[in-house]
Amino acid sequence: MQTKIQYGTREIKVLKTYDTVIVGGGSAGSSAGYTSAKNGFSTLIIDKAIRLGGSATNALVTPMMRSFTNHHQNFYDLENEMKKYGETRDQHGTAQRWFSAEAMADAWESLYTSCGGELLYDASVCDVILEDQKIKYVIANTIEGLVAIGGRQFVDASGDAVLSRLSGVEVLCGDEEGNNQITSLRFEVGGIDIEKYREYVFSLNDTYSIHRIKGDQFESAMVAGKNFAMEPLFRKGVEAGILIPQDLHYFQNFTIPDKTGVMSFNCPHLVNLKNNTHALERSAAIVYGHQCIRRLVRFLKEMMPGFENCYLVQVANMLGVRESWQIVGKLLMHEEDYPRKARYEDAVARGDWYIDVHSANKSLVHQISYQPGDYYEIPYRAMVTNEVRNLVVAGRCISTTFLMQASVRIIPTCIDMGEAAGMATVIANQTHTALNALDGKDIAEKLGEYR
Repeated sequence: MQTKIQYGTREIKVLKTYDTVIVGGGSAGSSAGYTSAKNGFSTLIIDKAIRLGGSATNALVTPMMRSFTNHHQNFYDLENEMKKYGETRDQHGTAQRWFSAEAMADAWESLYTSCGGELLYDASVCDVILEDQKIKYVIANTIEGLVAIGGRQFVDASGDAVLSRLSGVEVLCGDEEGNNQITSLRFEVGGIDIEKYREYVFSLNDTYSIHRIKGDQFESAMVAGKNFAMEPLFRKGVEAGILIPQDLHYFQNFTIPDKTGVMSFNCPHLVNLKNNTHALERSAAIVYGHQCIRRLVRFLKEMMPGFENCYLVQVANMLGVRESWQIVGKLLMHEEDYPRKARYEDAVARGDWYIDVHSANKSLVHQISYQPGDYYEIPYRAMVTNEVRNLVVAGRCISTTFLMQASVRIIPTCIDMGEAAGMATVIANQTHTALNALDGKDIAEKLGEYR
């Protein structure tokens, strides 16, 4: 086995060569890795963080969003494994799961490593070496410095299409004005009297929150200018000099199973970050987010009933990025696929979340038309490219338009896409067929019936 390769003007170490290499250990990447490993193939997941789960665990994106359609097996394996590490809750018979970030991270790591999967944490892929339209090595920056990792098949589950862009794949980014969806920086607050808070919210005749019975599930929200019941209190926070007007752009929180008195906050919106693909602008937005969180926690403690004894538990160590780059694959999914409930012969996953745009210029853009049981299909051709033969893409960076991406990006759908990508690598390794030459019908047959 080759132990070193020439990279530019120097030699670098070949860390190892695998049947399948996955860039990104989020919902899609973890699911892809689990499928590859449990089918007996040597598998490596490379992730810049130090725990699996991606946005769900490192950006504190909990709970999952609602999905009424059926899903592949990995979704249920994950749910069962999470129950070993903490409680989960579902909602209205949907595939929405309420969970703690810690339980999900532990569950993915346990599922994957128990099948022999290997991990390269705290590493960022920064280059590729291509031969004959195939990725031969990825170059990663690690504690050892730059290393090369070889593979037969590669999965881009980076969210930001990192591997695809490095490999010369065409990509799209942003809306018609070049703006990305608004990014959030989430956080958790403890010491909350949930019942007192719930009673206060409903005393305002709030119509957003649906969990009226006492228990460990509750959510609330406030969006400025949208007639939310709590907006007058937030306005008083601005008048008192505790908040600034931008802090009222979007506020939402959820209880967390197994964390008594703790809520997860799906805010603040980083309203000044129009282009989250710009490194310095992202960093400046993070600073703004930290300042906003300090203001919000002070406001909650001083003015919100139920939060009198609250404290900041943690701030996410990853931005909550909704959208950045998407590949242009063999087929580009369009927003028209949503209202027509698109069906494809090579479908490998389903989606049913509405077109949910947190717009930089137009506040929230929601297109809701599905009834429970309705869905569109995601074709395998939207996950492979013309440029690279041994690459499959899964997660929020598959081949979609800006608006269609706003539907496919949720956790349950990403888990299903990851399982399909993982199964594609299994078939490619078994049959010595290029990933971009596989038929999605064969992948769907291997995946079996939806549950």
